[in-house]
Amino acid sequence: MDVKLPKLGEGADSGVVVSILVKEGDSVQEGQTLLELENEKAVAPIPSPASGVIARIRVKEGDKVSVGQVILTLSGDDKASAASPKEEPIPAKSAKPAKKARLVQPEPPASGEAEPAAGFPQQSEDTIAAPPAVRRVARELGIDLTRVEGTERGGRIGMGDLRTHLQRLQRIAFAPKATAAAGKPPAESIDFSKWGPVSRKPMSQLRQVIARRMTENWTTIPHVTQFDEADISSVMDLRKKHLAAYEAKGARLTLMPFVIKAVVTTLKKHPLFNSSLDEATGEVIFKDYFHLGVAVDTEAGLIVPVLRQADQKSLFQLAKEVEELAARARDRKVSLEELKGGTFTISNQGGIGGAQFTPIINKPEVAILGLGRGMLRPVVREKKIEPRLMLPLALSYDHRVIDGGAAARFIVDLVAAFGQFSEAEAKL
Repeated sequence: MDVKLPKLGEGADSGVVVSILVKEGDSVQEGQTLLELENEKAVAPIPSPASGVIARIRVKEGDKVSVGQVILTLSGDDKASAASPKEEPIPAKSAKPAKKARLVQPEPPASGEAEPAAGFPQQSEDTIAAPPAVRRVARELGIDLTRVEGTERGGRIGMGDLRTHLQRLQRIAFAPKATAAAGKPPAESIDFSKWGPVSRKPMSQLRQVIARRMTENWTTIPHVTQFDEADISSVMDLRKKHLAAYEAKGARLTLMPFVIKAVVTTLKKHPLFNSSLDEATGEVIFKDYFHLGVAVDTEAGLIVPVLRQADQKSLFQLAKEVEELAARARDRKVSLEELKGGTFTISNQGGIGGAQFTPIINKPEVAILGLGRGMLRPVVREKKIEPRLMLPLALSYDHRVIDGGAAARFIVDLVAAFGQFSEAEAKL
Protein backbone atom coordinates (compact mmCIF):
# COMPACT_ATOMS: atom_id res chain seq x y z
CA MET A 1 0.00 0.00 0.00
CA ASP A 2 1.11 3.55 -0.71
CA VAL A 3 1.23 5.68 2.44
CA LYS A 4 0.15 9.23 1.75
CA LEU A 5 0.71 12.32 3.86
CA PRO A 6 -2.43 12.65 6.00
CA LYS A 7 -4.30 15.84 6.80
CA LEU A 8 -2.10 17.93 9.07
CA GLY A 9 -4.69 20.18 10.68
CA GLU A 10 -6.71 23.29 10.01
CA GLY A 11 -5.18 25.42 7.26
CA ALA A 12 -2.14 23.14 6.93
CA ASP A 13 -1.65 21.41 3.58
CA SER A 14 2.12 20.92 3.30
CA GLY A 15 5.34 20.69 5.27
CA VAL A 16 9.05 19.95 5.07
CA VAL A 17 10.56 16.56 5.97
CA VAL A 18 13.06 17.17 8.78
CA SER A 19 13.88 13.55 9.67
CA ILE A 20 13.10 10.05 8.38
CA LEU A 21 13.03 7.51 11.21
CA VAL A 22 12.82 4.30 9.14
CA LYS A 23 14.71 2.77 6.23
CA GLU A 24 13.78 0.43 3.42
CA GLY A 25 13.44 -3.14 4.69
CA ASP A 26 12.38 -2.12 8.23
CA SER A 27 9.32 -3.72 9.79
CA VAL A 28 6.94 -1.17 11.28
CA GLN A 29 3.83 -1.37 13.44
CA GLU A 30 0.62 0.58 13.02
CA GLY A 31 1.01 3.94 14.76
CA GLN A 32 4.83 3.88 14.68
CA THR A 33 6.38 7.20 13.65
CA LEU A 34 7.71 7.08 10.08
CA LEU A 35 9.06 10.60 9.74
CA GLU A 36 8.88 14.06 11.28
CA LEU A 37 7.42 16.95 9.34
CA GLU A 38 7.95 20.67 9.97
CA ASN A 39 4.73 22.58 9.40
CA GLU A 40 4.49 26.25 10.28
CA LYS A 41 6.50 26.45 13.54
CA ALA A 42 5.84 22.91 14.81
CA VAL A 43 7.47 19.55 14.09
CA ALA A 44 4.87 16.78 13.89
CA PRO A 45 5.35 12.98 13.84
CA ILE A 46 3.72 11.17 10.92
CA PRO A 47 2.55 7.69 12.04
CA SER A 48 2.19 4.56 9.95
CA PRO A 49 -1.46 3.78 9.12
CA ALA A 50 -0.75 0.02 9.15
CA SER A 51 1.81 -2.64 9.99
CA GLY A 52 4.16 -3.95 7.33
CA VAL A 53 7.61 -3.67 5.79
CA ILE A 54 9.04 -0.48 4.27
CA ALA A 55 9.32 -1.36 0.58
CA ARG A 56 10.29 2.06 -0.72
CA ILE A 57 10.78 5.54 0.72
CA ARG A 58 9.54 8.18 -1.72
CA VAL A 59 10.84 11.34 0.00
CA LYS A 60 14.09 12.59 1.52
CA GLU A 61 14.97 15.03 4.26
CA GLY A 62 14.44 18.61 3.14
CA ASP A 63 11.65 17.72 0.67
CA LYS A 64 8.46 19.77 0.77
CA VAL A 65 5.46 17.43 0.66
CA SER A 66 1.73 18.10 0.35
CA VAL A 67 -1.31 16.42 1.87
CA GLY A 68 -2.18 13.38 -0.26
CA GLN A 69 1.34 12.93 -1.61
CA VAL A 70 2.85 9.41 -1.37
CA ILE A 71 5.67 9.40 1.19
CA LEU A 72 6.52 5.68 1.19
CA THR A 73 5.26 2.24 0.20
CA LEU A 74 4.46 -0.56 2.65
CA SER A 75 4.50 -4.24 1.77
CA GLY A 76 4.62 -7.50 3.71
CA ASP A 77 1.93 -9.66 5.22
CA ASP A 78 -1.67 -9.73 4.00
CA LYS A 79 -2.81 -7.92 7.13
CA ALA A 80 -0.61 -4.96 6.33
CA SER A 81 -1.58 -4.79 2.67
CA ALA A 82 -5.26 -5.02 3.55
CA ALA A 83 -5.06 -2.20 6.07
CA SER A 84 -6.80 1.03 5.17
CA PRO A 85 -7.36 4.45 6.69
CA LYS A 86 -10.14 4.78 9.27
CA GLU A 87 -12.40 6.61 6.82
CA GLU A 88 -12.42 5.72 3.13
CA PRO A 89 -13.17 8.54 0.69
CA ILE A 90 -16.32 8.07 -1.38
CA PRO A 91 -15.29 7.07 -4.93
CA ALA A 92 -16.65 8.97 -7.87
CA LYS A 93 -19.63 7.17 -9.49
CA SER A 94 -18.90 5.75 -12.90
CA ALA A 95 -22.20 4.01 -13.73
CA LYS A 96 -23.83 7.13 -15.13
CA PRO A 97 -22.56 8.74 -18.32
CA ALA A 98 -20.25 11.64 -17.68
CA LYS A 99 -21.79 15.08 -17.90
CA LYS A 100 -20.37 17.70 -20.18
CA ALA A 101 -17.65 19.56 -18.31
CA ARG A 102 -18.25 23.20 -17.39
CA LEU A 103 -15.55 25.83 -17.43
CA VAL A 104 -15.19 27.10 -13.88
CA GLN A 105 -13.04 30.03 -12.93
CA PRO A 106 -10.40 29.07 -10.35
CA GLU A 107 -11.19 30.20 -6.82
CA PRO A 108 -8.96 33.02 -5.54
CA PRO A 109 -6.84 32.19 -2.50
CA ALA A 110 -7.63 33.87 0.80
CA SER A 111 -5.46 36.80 1.83
CA GLY A 112 -2.12 35.39 2.94
CA GLU A 113 -2.99 31.87 1.71
CA ALA A 114 -0.17 30.31 -0.26
CA GLU A 115 -0.78 28.67 -3.61
CA PRO A 116 -0.01 24.93 -3.79
CA ALA A 117 3.71 24.33 -4.20
CA ALA A 118 4.78 23.71 -7.78
CA GLY A 119 6.20 20.33 -8.61
CA PHE A 120 4.23 18.39 -5.97
CA PRO A 121 1.11 16.32 -6.71
CA GLN A 122 -2.08 17.79 -5.23
CA GLN A 123 -4.97 15.98 -3.63
CA SER A 124 -7.51 14.67 -6.17
CA GLU A 125 -11.17 15.57 -5.69
CA ASP A 126 -12.04 11.87 -5.91
CA THR A 127 -10.04 11.22 -2.72
CA ILE A 128 -11.96 13.82 -0.70
CA ALA A 129 -14.23 12.42 2.01
CA ALA A 130 -17.67 13.98 1.48
CA PRO A 131 -21.27 12.68 1.27
CA PRO A 132 -23.07 12.57 -2.12
CA ALA A 133 -25.27 15.58 -1.27
CA VAL A 134 -22.22 17.76 -0.65
CA ARG A 135 -20.59 16.54 -3.88
CA ARG A 136 -23.79 17.31 -5.83
CA VAL A 137 -24.05 20.86 -4.49
CA ALA A 138 -20.33 21.44 -5.10
CA ARG A 139 -20.70 20.30 -8.72
CA GLU A 140 -23.72 22.53 -9.27
CA LEU A 141 -21.88 25.56 -7.88
CA GLY A 142 -18.58 24.76 -9.57
CA ILE A 143 -16.65 24.43 -6.29
CA ASP A 144 -13.38 22.50 -6.10
CA LEU A 145 -13.70 20.30 -3.00
CA THR A 146 -9.93 20.04 -2.64
CA ARG A 147 -9.99 23.68 -1.52
CA VAL A 148 -12.67 23.15 1.14
CA GLU A 149 -11.62 22.60 4.77
CA GLY A 150 -13.41 19.56 6.25
CA THR A 151 -14.15 19.84 9.98
CA GLU A 152 -16.12 16.66 10.54
CA ARG A 153 -14.62 13.40 11.80
CA GLY A 154 -11.60 12.32 9.80
CA GLY A 155 -11.56 15.58 7.84
CA ARG A 156 -14.89 14.79 6.15
CA ILE A 157 -16.53 17.75 4.42
CA GLY A 158 -20.06 18.57 5.54
CA MET A 159 -22.64 20.99 4.20
CA GLY A 160 -21.61 23.49 6.89
CA ASP A 161 -18.02 23.40 5.61
CA LEU A 162 -19.28 24.15 2.11
CA ARG A 163 -21.28 27.10 3.45
CA THR A 164 -18.23 28.44 5.33
CA HIS A 165 -16.14 28.15 2.17
CA LEU A 166 -18.71 30.10 0.16
CA GLN A 167 -18.87 32.84 2.80
CA ARG A 168 -15.08 33.14 2.72
CA LEU A 169 -15.13 33.52 -1.07
CA GLN A 170 -17.80 36.21 -0.75
CA ARG A 171 -15.69 38.16 1.73
CA ILE A 172 -12.70 37.93 -0.63
CA ALA A 173 -14.78 39.03 -3.63
CA PHE A 174 -16.28 42.08 -1.92
CA ALA A 175 -13.29 43.10 0.23
CA PRO A 176 -11.48 46.32 -0.75
CA LYS A 177 -8.51 45.56 -2.95
CA ALA A 178 -5.14 45.97 -1.26
CA THR A 179 -3.34 48.77 -3.08
CA ALA A 180 -0.02 48.24 -1.28
CA ALA A 181 0.45 44.76 -2.73
CA ALA A 182 -0.60 45.92 -6.20
CA GLY A 183 1.89 48.75 -6.19
CA LYS A 184 4.75 46.74 -4.70
CA PRO A 185 7.71 46.57 -7.08
CA PRO A 186 9.06 43.13 -7.97
CA ALA A 187 11.86 41.79 -5.80
CA GLU A 188 15.30 42.63 -7.14
CA SER A 189 18.13 40.12 -6.99
CA ILE A 190 21.42 41.92 -6.31
CA ASP A 191 24.78 40.39 -7.22
CA PHE A 192 26.72 41.21 -4.02
CA SER A 193 29.72 39.23 -5.26
CA LYS A 194 30.65 42.24 -7.44
CA TRP A 195 32.03 43.90 -4.30
CA GLY A 196 33.68 40.96 -2.59
CA PRO A 197 33.39 37.28 -1.54
CA VAL A 198 29.96 36.10 -0.42
CA SER A 199 28.27 32.87 0.65
CA ARG A 200 24.62 31.88 0.43
CA LYS A 201 22.48 29.98 2.88
CA PRO A 202 18.81 29.22 2.16
CA MET A 203 16.27 30.32 4.77
CA SER A 204 14.93 27.41 6.79
CA GLN A 205 11.24 26.53 6.68
CA LEU A 206 10.80 28.02 10.16
CA ARG A 207 12.65 31.23 9.21
CA GLN A 208 10.39 31.63 6.17
CA VAL A 209 7.31 31.23 8.36
CA ILE A 210 8.65 33.82 10.82
CA ALA A 211 9.44 36.23 7.98
CA ARG A 212 5.97 35.84 6.46
CA ARG A 213 4.20 36.24 9.80
CA MET A 214 6.27 39.26 10.90
CA THR A 215 5.70 41.00 7.56
CA GLU A 216 1.96 40.41 7.78
CA ASN A 217 1.79 41.50 11.42
CA TRP A 218 3.78 44.69 10.82
CA THR A 219 2.06 45.74 7.58
CA THR A 220 -1.55 45.03 8.63
CA ILE A 221 -1.50 46.33 12.22
CA PRO A 222 -0.87 50.00 13.11
CA HIS A 223 1.62 49.58 15.97
CA VAL A 224 2.17 51.95 18.88
CA THR A 225 4.54 51.12 21.76
CA GLN A 226 4.14 52.40 25.32
CA PHE A 227 7.24 52.35 27.57
CA ASP A 228 7.59 52.26 31.35
CA GLU A 229 9.56 50.66 34.19
CA ALA A 230 8.41 48.40 37.02
CA ASP A 231 10.08 48.16 40.42
CA ILE A 232 10.70 44.42 40.90
CA SER A 233 12.88 44.65 44.00
CA SER A 234 10.28 43.03 46.27
CA VAL A 235 9.49 40.40 43.62
CA MET A 236 13.13 39.38 43.40
CA ASP A 237 13.37 39.25 47.19
CA LEU A 238 10.45 36.80 47.22
CA ARG A 239 12.07 34.78 44.45
CA LYS A 240 15.37 34.56 46.34
CA LYS A 241 13.60 33.55 49.56
CA HIS A 242 11.61 30.67 48.01
CA LEU A 243 13.99 29.56 45.24
CA ALA A 244 15.35 26.53 47.10
CA ALA A 245 11.88 25.28 48.10
CA TYR A 246 10.72 25.40 44.47
CA GLU A 247 13.83 23.61 43.23
CA ALA A 248 13.31 20.89 45.85
CA LYS A 249 9.96 20.19 44.18
CA GLY A 250 11.34 20.24 40.63
CA ALA A 251 10.59 23.80 39.51
CA ARG A 252 12.81 26.82 38.81
CA LEU A 253 11.31 30.02 40.18
CA THR A 254 12.28 32.66 37.61
CA LEU A 255 10.84 36.13 37.07
CA MET A 256 8.45 34.89 34.36
CA PRO A 257 5.80 33.31 36.66
CA PHE A 258 5.53 36.63 38.52
CA VAL A 259 5.23 38.47 35.19
CA ILE A 260 2.45 36.14 34.04
CA LYS A 261 0.56 36.66 37.31
CA ALA A 262 0.90 40.44 37.02
CA VAL A 263 -0.19 40.41 33.37
CA VAL A 264 -3.29 38.29 34.08
CA THR A 265 -4.28 40.59 36.96
CA THR A 266 -4.00 43.59 34.63
CA LEU A 267 -5.80 41.89 31.73
CA LYS A 268 -8.78 41.24 33.99
CA LYS A 269 -8.99 44.98 34.67
CA HIS A 270 -8.52 45.83 30.98
CA PRO A 271 -10.28 43.10 28.92
CA LEU A 272 -9.78 45.03 25.67
CA PHE A 273 -6.13 43.92 25.73
CA ASN A 274 -7.27 40.27 25.85
CA SER A 275 -9.39 40.63 22.72
CA SER A 276 -9.06 40.18 18.95
CA LEU A 277 -10.39 42.12 15.99
CA ASP A 278 -12.56 40.22 13.52
CA GLU A 279 -11.57 42.09 10.37
CA ALA A 280 -14.30 40.42 8.31
CA THR A 281 -17.18 41.62 10.50
CA GLY A 282 -15.64 44.67 12.17
CA GLU A 283 -16.31 43.22 15.62
CA VAL A 284 -14.04 43.09 18.68
CA ILE A 285 -14.06 39.63 20.25
CA PHE A 286 -13.56 39.65 24.03
CA LYS A 287 -12.20 36.38 25.42
CA ASP A 288 -13.12 35.03 28.84
CA TYR A 289 -9.98 32.90 29.03
CA PHE A 290 -6.33 33.80 29.49
CA HIS A 291 -3.98 31.80 27.25
CA LEU A 292 -0.61 33.57 27.30
CA GLY A 293 1.99 33.11 24.59
CA VAL A 294 5.57 32.95 25.88
CA ALA A 295 8.20 33.78 23.25
CA VAL A 296 11.08 31.29 23.30
CA ASP A 297 14.44 31.97 21.64
CA THR A 298 15.57 28.71 19.97
CA GLU A 299 18.47 27.82 17.67
CA ALA A 300 15.99 27.50 14.82
CA GLY A 301 14.25 30.83 15.50
CA LEU A 302 11.51 32.42 17.59
CA ILE A 303 8.74 30.06 18.73
CA VAL A 304 5.73 31.14 20.85
CA PRO A 305 4.04 28.23 22.64
CA VAL A 306 0.84 29.04 24.51
CA LEU A 307 0.34 28.50 28.24
CA ARG A 308 -3.37 27.72 28.74
CA GLN A 309 -5.59 28.97 31.57
CA ALA A 310 -2.82 31.07 33.10
CA ASP A 311 -5.32 32.68 35.48
CA GLN A 312 -6.07 29.34 37.13
CA LYS A 313 -2.49 28.39 38.01
CA SER A 314 -0.33 29.02 41.08
CA LEU A 315 3.19 30.43 40.92
CA PHE A 316 4.55 26.90 41.33
CA GLN A 317 2.41 25.55 38.47
CA LEU A 318 3.40 28.46 36.25
CA ALA A 319 7.08 27.99 37.06
CA LYS A 320 6.94 24.30 36.16
CA GLU A 321 4.86 24.69 33.00
CA VAL A 322 6.85 27.64 31.62
CA GLU A 323 10.08 25.68 32.02
CA GLU A 324 8.60 22.57 30.38
CA LEU A 325 7.08 24.55 27.50
CA ALA A 326 10.34 26.37 26.83
CA ALA A 327 12.34 23.12 26.88
CA ARG A 328 9.98 21.44 24.42
CA ALA A 329 10.01 24.51 22.18
CA ARG A 330 13.82 24.46 22.06
CA ASP A 331 13.70 20.74 21.21
CA ARG A 332 11.01 21.41 18.54
CA LYS A 333 8.61 19.12 20.37
CA VAL A 334 5.63 21.47 20.66
CA SER A 335 2.61 20.61 18.52
CA LEU A 336 0.95 23.00 16.07
CA GLU A 337 -2.06 23.21 18.40
CA GLU A 338 0.18 24.40 21.25
CA LEU A 339 1.14 27.41 19.12
CA LYS A 340 -2.45 28.52 18.59
CA GLY A 341 -5.17 30.18 20.65
CA GLY A 342 -3.07 32.75 22.51
CA THR A 343 -4.78 35.88 23.84
CA PHE A 344 -1.70 37.96 24.80
CA THR A 345 2.04 37.42 24.32
CA ILE A 346 5.06 38.08 26.55
CA SER A 347 8.55 38.43 25.05
CA ASN A 348 11.45 38.54 27.52
CA GLN A 349 14.91 39.63 26.33
CA GLY A 350 16.20 40.31 29.84
CA GLY A 351 17.97 36.99 30.14
CA ILE A 352 19.96 37.76 26.99
CA GLY A 353 20.82 41.26 28.17
CA GLY A 354 18.60 43.39 25.95
CA ALA A 355 17.08 46.62 27.27
CA GLN A 356 14.20 48.49 25.61
CA PHE A 357 12.78 47.20 22.33
CA THR A 358 9.53 47.41 20.36
CA PRO A 359 7.92 43.96 20.07
CA ILE A 360 5.70 43.15 17.07
CA ILE A 361 2.12 42.13 17.87
CA ASN A 362 1.32 38.44 17.39
CA LYS A 363 -1.76 38.58 15.16
CA PRO A 364 -4.71 38.04 15.81
CA GLU A 365 -3.88 39.35 19.30
CA VAL A 366 -4.04 43.10 19.86
CA ALA A 367 -1.14 43.61 22.28
CA ILE A 368 2.23 42.21 23.33
CA LEU A 369 4.50 42.92 26.30
CA GLY A 370 8.27 43.15 25.90
CA LEU A 371 10.60 42.82 28.91
CA GLY A 372 14.17 44.08 29.05
CA ARG A 373 17.03 43.51 31.48
CA GLY A 374 16.36 44.55 35.07
CA MET A 375 18.94 47.07 36.34
CA LEU A 376 19.66 48.75 39.65
CA ARG A 377 18.75 52.43 39.47
CA PRO A 378 18.61 55.29 41.97
CA VAL A 379 14.91 55.86 42.70
CA VAL A 380 13.29 58.50 44.89
CA ARG A 381 10.94 56.90 47.46
CA GLU A 382 9.39 58.98 50.22
CA LYS A 383 11.87 61.79 49.49
CA LYS A 384 14.83 59.41 49.81
CA ILE A 385 17.06 58.05 47.05
CA GLU A 386 17.24 54.26 47.15
CA PRO A 387 18.77 51.63 44.83
CA ARG A 388 15.87 49.70 43.26
CA LEU A 389 15.82 46.95 40.64
CA MET A 390 13.87 48.39 37.69
CA LEU A 391 12.44 46.29 34.86
CA PRO A 392 11.99 47.96 31.41
CA LEU A 393 8.50 47.37 29.94
CA ALA A 394 7.40 47.87 26.33
CA LEU A 395 3.71 47.44 25.49
CA SER A 396 2.95 47.35 21.75
CA TYR A 397 -0.74 47.62 20.89
CA ASP A 398 -3.06 47.66 17.88
CA HIS A 399 -4.17 51.28 17.43
CA ARG A 400 -7.27 50.17 15.50
CA VAL A 401 -8.62 48.68 18.73
CA ILE A 402 -6.75 50.45 21.54
CA ASP A 403 -6.14 54.15 22.11
CA GLY A 404 -3.18 55.71 23.90
CA GLY A 405 -5.16 56.51 27.04
CA ALA A 406 -6.21 52.89 27.47
CA ALA A 407 -2.61 51.74 26.93
CA ALA A 408 -1.31 54.21 29.52
CA ARG A 409 -3.86 53.03 32.10
CA PHE A 410 -2.98 49.39 31.35
CA ILE A 411 0.75 49.86 31.90
CA VAL A 412 0.19 51.93 35.07
CA ASP A 413 -1.87 49.09 36.54
CA LEU A 414 0.71 46.55 35.36
CA VAL A 415 3.51 48.44 37.13
CA ALA A 416 1.39 48.52 40.29
CA ALA A 417 0.71 44.75 40.06
CA PHE A 418 4.44 44.00 40.43
CA GLY A 419 4.41 45.60 43.86
CA GLN A 420 1.37 43.71 45.15
CA PHE A 421 2.70 40.17 45.47
CA SER A 422 2.22 38.70 48.94
CA GLU A 423 4.28 36.15 50.87
CA ALA A 424 1.31 33.75 50.72
CA GLU A 425 1.31 33.71 46.91
CA ALA A 426 4.94 32.63 46.71
CA LYS A 427 5.02 30.21 49.64
CA LEU A 428 4.60 26.51 48.87
